[in-house]
Amino acid sequence: MRIAASIIFCSLSLTLAQQRPASAPGVPEPWSAADVLSPEEFARQLAIKQAPQPQIFNVGFAALHRSKHIPGALYAGPGSKDAGLEELKKAVAGFQKDRPIVLYCGCCPWDQCPNMKPAFKLLAGMGFTQVKVMKIPTNFAKDWVDKGFPVESSAPGSTVAK
Repeated sequence: MRIAASIIFCSLSLTLAQQRPASAPGVPEPWSAADVLSPEEFARQLAIKQAPQPQIFNVGFAALHRSKHIPGALYAGPGSKDAGLEELKKAVAGFQKDRPIVLYCGCCPWDQCPNMKPAFKLLAGMGFTQVKVMKIPTNFAKDWVDKGFPVESSAPGSTVAK
């Protein structure tokens, strides 16, 4: 069952990745090295239940979020689309500017992701000072799900951040 789910997830990831424009090569990253978390590092952080937890946002594609996502993650729309950035803006409207936030996508290899940079830039431009990004080298299925890190699924229609 797990292998079949991974195959379906990877197939869906490839299909969605082919529908989006490639990331512009040579465009500098808007975050510093200190703002980047590895999946292993973030999974360890989430496992410490007594520690304050950040608000997690999936800024990738809705179908992938519905399939599997990090527990507690809110879907805020794809960061590469104006509508997705508007959803993210609405989702953080009442937050304190120093609230810890972690963004992730996982639709495709990190260096080709069209969603992370716009989402990070938006929050930084809004004055958020504790935004981190999770660097998913290949895709969410391989770098999170297949490693046994915690996931949950969403019922259709319940994925938009409120």
